Amino acid sequence: MVVSFLASGQGSNFLVVAKKIRSGYIKAEAGILISDNDAPALRKAENIGIKAFRVNPKDYESKTDFENEMASLLKRCKTDLIVTAGYMRILSPHFVRTFKNKIINIHPSLLPAFSGRDAVKQAIEHGAKITGCTTHFIDEGIDTGPIIMQAAVPILPGDDASILAKKILAKEHRILPESIKLFCEDRLTINGRTVIIN
Repeated sequence: MVVSFLASGQGSNFLVVAKKIRSGYIKAEAGILISDNDAPALRKAENIGIKAFRVNPKDYESKTDFENEMASLLKRCKTDLIVTAGYMRILSPHFVRTFKNKIINIHPSLLPAFSGRDAVKQAIEHGAKITGCTTHFIDEGIDTGPIIMQAAVPILPGDDASILAKKILAKEHRILPESIKLFCEDRLTINGRTVIIN
């Protein structure tokens, strides 16, 4: 089982998962990491010996060409599962269909609440008392795929977006590796919108 990653930022979720793979906790091999910009995640990957590629969308004539290059790199290392760990681009329906039920995302809210960008800010502005994070399979919508795991985080008086984001990230670091572990152990079954953990 080969797990590869797409990341656009710091790569902290990527690093947590990669270390769990290296330790043997997740029964898989780390494939590659692809970033769409010169992200710190690239350096983190290289530092632990994982091949990292920058695929800049500006170098391609179309989104299709850009995603075809990513797909080619992922297939070349025989990727079984793609983890989008802070990847900030919307994947096209074609890309999602190519890797159907083989892309897991982590989102900083209790989906279906506060989907899309700025989920932490959305929760605070809405006056929510509880938010959290969700792992889910990516489908052709935005943050609409079947949910694997969720973890709740209370929103306390005085929490601003940066404080709340840190609390949510700590939970992300827990449920993302667990979700990938279950996938790699073939313990996830998708039944319509429901993910059954066997």
